[in-house]
Amino acid sequence: MSRILSIETSTEVCSVAVHDAGKLLACAEINEQGAHAEKIMTLIDDVLRQGEISFKQVDAIAVGEGPGSYTGLRIGVSTAKGLAYAGDLPLVGVNTLQAIATSIEIESEDSIISLLDARRMEVYAQVFDDGYQPKSELWSEVIDESSFNEFFSSRKVFFVGSGLEKVKAVISFQNAEFRDEVKFSAAHFGKLAYEKFLKNEFVDIAYFVPNYLKEFKALQSKKNPLLNL
Repeated sequence: MSRILSIETSTEVCSVAVHDAGKLLACAEINEQGAHAEKIMTLIDDVLRQGEISFKQVDAIAVGEGPGSYTGLRIGVSTAKGLAYAGDLPLVGVNTLQAIATSIEIESEDSIISLLDARRMEVYAQVFDDGYQPKSELWSEVIDESSFNEFFSSRKVFFVGSGLEKVKAVISFQNAEFRDEVKFSAAHFGKLAYEKFLKNEFVDIAYFVPNYLKEFKALQSKKNPLLNL
């Protein structure tokens, strides 16, 4: 058995799932701004109850490593580390953009571009092949008419993720398909987390940090007394 408890907090949705050998047993989510810290443990209890397993029966913890919300990722990774340490369990880091790519099936030689909204006209993006392996590095893109030109050919390119509306507004290639029904969720962690579990590809609990992609910047406010120290 390989029961893996997965935590995904890179967006406004706080999501927890449990899989067995990559098969989804249960998923619990809440879409409520600022509720990650307050609700995450309740969601964990809910998903274990729905999956009819106890925490003692969990074999590993998986967590979304980003990119995404600075605060959300901190909460998710901190919770995952705490659970892994308390249960003496291995910790698996999952690329958030790669996980959402695995939620759809495509034909051979087609591509998937996973997008995460980064505010204004910017997105975080990464391209994956039909086997869900990276075809590009993870990068930040300010969307315009020429965005992703190098990835369009005679084959289809599928876009998934929270940055879809920005891309749909400016890109009009005939072979571009937009899957806006697909959302970021721990339910999509099963395949990747299970593969890493079988290969013993675990992260170090003490030193693992999420991939924020951008450095966190505090708001510059004259009302913030710490800025005057």
